[in-house]
Amino acid sequence: MAEVPIAKSDLNQLIMNYLIIEGYKDAAEKFSEESGLHSSVDLGSIDERMQIRVAVQNGDIKTAIERVNDLNPDLLDTDPRLYFHLQQQHLIELIRQGKAEEALEFAQDELAPHGEEHPELLRELEKTMALLAFDASTRSPLAELLDFAHRQKTANELNAALLAAHSQPREPKLPALLQLLAWTQEQLDEKASYPRINNIVNPVLEEQTPQSGAKEATASSSRT
Repeated sequence: MAEVPIAKSDLNQLIMNYLIIEGYKDAAEKFSEESGLHSSVDLGSIDERMQIRVAVQNGDIKTAIERVNDLNPDLLDTDPRLYFHLQQQHLIELIRQGKAEEALEFAQDELAPHGEEHPELLRELEKTMALLAFDASTRSPLAELLDFAHRQKTANELNAALLAAHSQPREPKLPALLQLLAWTQEQLDEKASYPRINNIVNPVLEEQTPQSGAKEATASSSRT
């Protein structure tokens, strides 16, 4: 395993891919200078995408939609589910602010028509409207809709759509490779003793402990 050749250029591509997709423009520019790696992506476009992402994370959905339309006028017209989720997030923000009447009117005028055209979205609308039945100061069964994590989920969905519209990968490759590494080692742990990576921050191959070997031997004898 230690002798498997890994090209530095491939590692640089993985890092650049991560920086671009996650929106670290300054880091991407600095890395490009230091590594001599030139990206096919216009790094200046990262700023526009990140401004849109931050707007959603701040709950400013109207600004996010305006900037999306300026950047890619056809995106929301061709992706009704994404547009619904942005409008749903705006509805959540109105409910968060205690604007019940405005929220009801917005749901009826903007979201209900989407539910009629796409019945699979109607349940999501009903779940969001149910927030009005609970006091915002208490923990309701639907409180996760008011968490920052829900804003982040919507922001990530929009970010992925913007990337795809510009023929870029929706997700960075590096986290997926790390997840694959963890899964592969879990599978091997049940079958063999081998040098493994125990610390992703310090990714060196380490011999397994005696306990691990005993575990493997026990499993082997039981199979016999």
